[in-house]
Amino acid sequence: MKSIIELDGNTLTRQQIEEIVKGHATVALAADSIERIRLSRERIEKRLAEGQTIYGVNTGFGKLSNIKIEEEDIELLQLNLLRSDATGVGQPFPTDVVRAMMVLRANALARGFSGICEETVQLLLNFINKGVHPIVPSQGSVGASGDLAPLSHLALVLVGEGKAEFNGVVMSGSEALQQAGLSPVRLQAKEGLALVNGTQAMTGIGVLTVNEAERIGLAADMAASLTLEALKGITSAFDPALLAVRPHPELELVGGRIRKWLEGSKRVTKQGEIRMQDAYSLRCIPQVHGASWQSFFYAENRIQTEMNATTDNPIVLESGEVLSGGHFHGQPIALAMDFLKVGVSEWANISERRTERMVNPQLNEGLPPFLATNPGIECGLMIAQYTAASIVSENKVLAHPSSVDSIPTSGNQEDHVSMGTTSARQVRQIVHNAALVIAIEMICASQAIHLDKAEEQLSPTTRKYLEKVREFCPPLLADQPIGDEIEALAKYLLTSDALVKEYV
Repeated sequence: MKSIIELDGNTLTRQQIEEIVKGHATVALAADSIERIRLSRERIEKRLAEGQTIYGVNTGFGKLSNIKIEEEDIELLQLNLLRSDATGVGQPFPTDVVRAMMVLRANALARGFSGICEETVQLLLNFINKGVHPIVPSQGSVGASGDLAPLSHLALVLVGEGKAEFNGVVMSGSEALQQAGLSPVRLQAKEGLALVNGTQAMTGIGVLTVNEAERIGLAADMAASLTLEALKGITSAFDPALLAVRPHPELELVGGRIRKWLEGSKRVTKQGEIRMQDAYSLRCIPQVHGASWQSFFYAENRIQTEMNATTDNPIVLESGEVLSGGHFHGQPIALAMDFLKVGVSEWANISERRTERMVNPQLNEGLPPFLATNPGIECGLMIAQYTAASIVSENKVLAHPSSVDSIPTSGNQEDHVSMGTTSARQVRQIVHNAALVIAIEMICASQAIHLDKAEEQLSPTTRKYLEKVREFCPPLLADQPIGDEIEALAKYLLTSDALVKEYV
């Protein structure tokens, strides 16, 4: 039986979102959230009954905010907002992103600062629980005024419009509702704005990416450990007393993790046994990987805050005041995603350099050229390094910070935007690319250990992990295509929590 995760707007975790996204848990509103939603709605209705002017409720939007909307047109205003803002283009977001967006939007509304009706939030929860997935194009958000285009495509299905996927079939929003046994809502004052004004597209991608990035960071540390054994690396560089004199916590975290994983290895060496120093891609693993973990922890912290924040406008305060602000602006997430882009790119960057050392006969400590079983007739893993180099180069382009760009919208009323959704889309691509690069390093390390007949000399931990790598790509006995094997291992690295559960 599936667990039930209650949304209260304050305590949602990235791990819970993944459980919901994967369909392992259902969602419900916490009792206190239902009360907050009802009180917030009452405050909006009270202000309207008093004849007050409220932005986006009885005024136009953006540059049109100086236009007063007559009472009989207030509901149409909200519906028109969804219709006009649903201008996204490009490939639809994958289902996991759409589900994350719905969970995050519902959680934000559960905080009780948005003035939405309880019935609308409940329908959104029904979408999650019954598997009604709006079709949301991935391009079109500038990351300020919220993720207007993506959230509008999502919200249209709530009113029986737009398109959705249900039971694996794409259909009209009205048909999806009918097949799921649900009825559309009729939006009241402010509800359209409450649904589309927020950062849930960039944050939804961000949550899923942070979860994947944690796995890839651990995989990078494990790949480095396997390569150290393949190349008889010098572990003196990971000495705790040495690392302590430069006391970055993440640096010491990586050094300690690799020391633990290499415990009992007969392959690694000490300073001076074979050579005095290793190349930077081996010797500087704590410094480089540790700095990438800094970017991860920063992004994780920002995402955790944003998951439990109110990001629409205007805000219905507990005092009854309805104030306009800028909580929809995606800059906090945009900067975090851009920082993570650089950090994950560096995991891949240094991984490719270690792969080069294993295949290059001038650098690989006497291993066969390109790790071929019959060099010359066979090319071995020569071109696997090409693939890694190609992907690393692609990441360098994707890692350019999107948040440094801004372009004005809405007649220059919205004159600074975050491009945070672009940052989030790019960082997820970088993480998936990094998984491929790290998978290539693991396969090369596996082949090097096989050719050197060194399996019995590995530490218990790395030997156990090597067995898992070889489930996807056994040692190569002759040249063969391995693209499918690389992709299968990369998918495992992105989805498996084996390292997370055992070593974090």
